[in-house]
Amino acid sequence: MTAGTPDLPEPIAQALERPRRWLVTGAAGFIGSHLVETLLLHDQEVVGLDDFSTGTRVNLEDVAARVGAERWGRFALQEGDIRSAEACRHAARGVDAILHQAALGSVPRSLEHPLETHAVNVLGTVQLLEAARRGSRPRFVYASSSSVYGDDPTLPKVEERLGRPLSPYAASKMAAELAAAVYTRAYDLETVGLRYFNVYGPRQRPDGPYAAVVPRWIEAFLNGNPVVVHGDGGTSRDFCFVSDAVLANLLAALGERDEIAGSAVNVAGGERSSLNRLFDLLRERISRERPEAGTRKPVHEPFRPGDVRHSEADLARARRVLGFQPRYDLRRGLDETVAWFVDRRRVPG
Repeated sequence: MTAGTPDLPEPIAQALERPRRWLVTGAAGFIGSHLVETLLLHDQEVVGLDDFSTGTRVNLEDVAARVGAERWGRFALQEGDIRSAEACRHAARGVDAILHQAALGSVPRSLEHPLETHAVNVLGTVQLLEAARRGSRPRFVYASSSSVYGDDPTLPKVEERLGRPLSPYAASKMAAELAAAVYTRAYDLETVGLRYFNVYGPRQRPDGPYAAVVPRWIEAFLNGNPVVVHGDGGTSRDFCFVSDAVLANLLAALGERDEIAGSAVNVAGGERSSLNRLFDLLRERISRERPEAGTRKPVHEPFRPGDVRHSEADLARARRVLGFQPRYDLRRGLDETVAWFVDRRRVPG
């Protein structure tokens, strides 16, 4: 079983027995590729929309190898930009559900490129909402972010209480949520937002200046490079394994309308862990393959602007309206993630 193919609750597994046509934006990305894989393994028809600005063809090649030629034949890739009304209309034509993952992520990236972040995350989402409204009016599930909680210090984070956004990325996700809620109220389009809390797992990119902490640290450990901690290591996050993010998307897409339309819910692992703990857990796991990693110490650098100090999700609403319950704690998720990164290095070429 791969990270993208969780054991699904019986109602969801039964619902997937009926063939549907799905649109996954950001299909070549981290979460998007896992969604494509899971849907194809359940014999669904999938359209993928991606411009490969952050996603990779390698991810799709990996999906193709895992699902087999017959199921891969049910996937149609459309290369295009979600800022294009024409691309969105074409991709959304005749679909039963949209899983909108395409975005420019990363707080640091948004601080350097605020206009592009806004254009992709806000305008792109509105273009897709409009295509859905004027098309087959599918259930519209979209990726939001825990960054919308901003400077509100309350823990755990509850959906009704938002602070002031601390970065252009956070502001773009908040604006996208507002737009989706308006489309539900004004046009009766069924939208559901998923506020992801630090999703990690196989296929997450470790390279580049905007890489997330888990893959970046794993690669640093494996390569013998410095493992950089921004701040004192006391910063905490609620890490969510990618299989649980996949499950949340399916629950949101297939659940009863009255319970979820127009809402946004937290999607997380349900536990808060410091960066110091994450460092220790990764060092422990990687030292099994690289004994020299067992003596590594973190390299501390200054806090980054725009970063939230602590983050933890309240999952009460997700349990109530989606039936969502995370299956992976951090230890189990890191076991699978580290194993994938290690195995990838063993593949010839």
